[in-house]
Amino acid sequence: MKVLLIGSGGREDALAWALERSPRLTRLDCTPGNAGMTGRGRCLDIKAEDVDGLVAQALGEAYDLVVVGPEAPLVAGLADRLRESGLAVFGPDAAAAKIEGSKIFAKELMTRHGIPTAGYRVFDEVTAARKYLASSEAEFPCVVKADGLAAGKGVILCDNRDQATAAAVSMLERGAFGAAGSRVIVEEMLRGREASFFVLTDGEQFVELATCQDYKRALDGDGGLNTGGMGTYSPSVYLDDKLRAEIVETIVRPTIAGLAADGTPYRGVLYVGVMLTDDGPKVLEYNARFGDPETQVLMPRLDGDWLELLHAAATGALAGQQPAWHEQAAVCVVMASGGYPGSYDKGLPIRGLDATASMDDVVVFHAGTAARDDGTVVTSGGRVLGVTALGSDLEAARTRAYQAVGRIDWDGEHHRNDIALDAVSQGANR
Repeated sequence: MKVLLIGSGGREDALAWALERSPRLTRLDCTPGNAGMTGRGRCLDIKAEDVDGLVAQALGEAYDLVVVGPEAPLVAGLADRLRESGLAVFGPDAAAAKIEGSKIFAKELMTRHGIPTAGYRVFDEVTAARKYLASSEAEFPCVVKADGLAAGKGVILCDNRDQATAAAVSMLERGAFGAAGSRVIVEEMLRGREASFFVLTDGEQFVELATCQDYKRALDGDGGLNTGGMGTYSPSVYLDDKLRAEIVETIVRPTIAGLAADGTPYRGVLYVGVMLTDDGPKVLEYNARFGDPETQVLMPRLDGDWLELLHAAATGALAGQQPAWHEQAAVCVVMASGGYPGSYDKGLPIRGLDATASMDDVVVFHAGTAARDDGTVVTSGGRVLGVTALGSDLEAARTRAYQAVGRIDWDGEHHRNDIALDAVSQGANR
């Protein structure tokens, strides 16, 4: 099969790594790609947001499958246009991708179909938001969220009334997140442990993927600012069979059935960010694509063919598919630019990549990288590399991952040193 993979981050490099291992693959084109993806397929110079350019490329080459990595082109309707032209697409149509593109859409879906989530109120006018937050109805702490896509920055945790009011004013009155913040949600703050849950679905059938756990804060001990993710491991030690079954029955199944019943069937990968509360699992958020860096531990753990699975989801053929997973655990440590998630320098040469190439059970996935004309790989983003290792259990995988991290560096590089440490310290090695 000829495949077009869209995107340029660590998620897409992991997908490219998995797809190139399929015996069914005849050609892999990646656009726009990164320095790591140049070694896995042919990289094209079309941005992920250039829907017209992507459609022209896909139709011109008549790909057997188009895999859409990031959310923005999905929300913009790329999958719709490709499907209308008869191409197989892994990723939801725009109407279904609103589950990530609009937090209000997602909340209303959950309300209609009885899916457990935090209590919330919606505001599109700053006076009404101020009035509510000043009233006895409002409870604190709370969360203020921009409705639309805000590059992962549109969620503000507020300890008190003043912070919540300032957050709402910044979005509704001062345009802090542009059109994405023209409507906001004020939401109950859920307490518990977060977990990542992924399924593949063809609109009717769905299959669970392996469990994983990610780390959002920039610094050890869950300190510092929220990031896109500083590391992850799989399988999660917090999601046993009973809890997974509860998430499937109370969240996943009604979500997929609800979208279909509403006339917006969902095809692709569905991510559910779950809070494991004392009252049971509740939805924090949905994503319409694979997580990053969770993809970097999911891809190596499949005992099978990712291309076959993605094509089945895209073509309505998931019935009968039963993914199997390697017994080995996986740990991914994100190596980031100094200053991330704030401002950071770009164009810094990365040293030591060759030193990891011969390490068994280690894959270095590229995220924010670029290649100079002389072949030097340099930094081009905040999260630069995802260093993934497999091991007989989480402790072994963690040790191996940090051995590889120790061989790579660039000026200002930083990473967390405690990825998967909490799981290992429980003695819950698997």
